[in-house]
Amino acid sequence: MADGRTTVAMDGEPAGNPGQSPGPKETLLAALAGCTAMDVASILRKKRQSADAYRVDVSAESARQHPKRFVAVWVEHRVRGEVAAEALRRAIELSATRYCPVNAMISASCAVEHSYRLTGTDGSESSAVVAITGPEGSQVL
Repeated sequence: MADGRTTVAMDGEPAGNPGQSPGPKETLLAALAGCTAMDVASILRKKRQSADAYRVDVSAESARQHPKRFVAVWVEHRVRGEVAAEALRRAIELSATRYCPVNAMISASCAVEHSYRLTGTDGSESSAVVAITGPEGSQVL
């Protein structure tokens, strides 16, 4: 836009239609992915961890009755590179429990599970659930 604002296209049709824009709920999940990814990437840089690739996958389950709000959300950080598992775990924990405001807003109404899948430069793999945040508080695992 000319006034410097960003335009976000959304569609009211159900998700999964090819060529359609995401709906409001999918956009909210994208905001969660972006928010936590920026936190984790920044913390990993400060810890001098070298990720070659980083992606966040977010999925959710919705209630069957209207307003069909989210009842559970899963966030998986997929990282490849020379990154210590403990550094990644701590970065995700900090994002989930302290820094990401989108996570805080979603966690006010449903559980959000945060996990990682780490692939080292040697091909080794590790994964773990890091934290579960929700209306009852946060649980760091």
